Amino acid sequence: METQERPKARRQPEPTIGGSTYIRASELPWQPTRFDKVFLKVLYEDKEKGEMTCMVKLEPGAYIPFHMHPELEQAYVLEGSMHDHDGVARAGDFIWRKPQSKHDNSSPEGALILAVYKKPNLYYHAAGESTGF
Repeated sequence: METQERPKARRQPEPTIGGSTYIRASELPWQPTRFDKVFLKVLYEDKEKGEMTCMVKLEPGAYIPFHMHPELEQAYVLEGSMHDHDGVARAGDFIWRKPQSKHDNSSPEGALILAVYKKPNLYYHAAGESTGF
């Protein structure tokens, strides 16, 4: 008679205590940027890698000058709308921009956006180039 081997008991995986970071975004203050009518709430940032996830508030009439995305940019419009040369993104729309893509943004009515950056934007202006908001 063949005997069956009893399966070895598997150890249940355990959660990583302290592995989750909860951010109470509603409790964070809006931080001004160098651009008029543009504010941020940084939800996650790794300055060494250049990564950032943030809420972007564009007040009515906000304008973000011409810039390049060195890496992929992802944006989800929660409220309002924003415009660039490719079109208009309204509440509920998701936009992603290819690495090395260039554009400017405007928001005549204002907008609230969740944005994910792999590297800081590179802004072009008369004095040269600069990074970040």
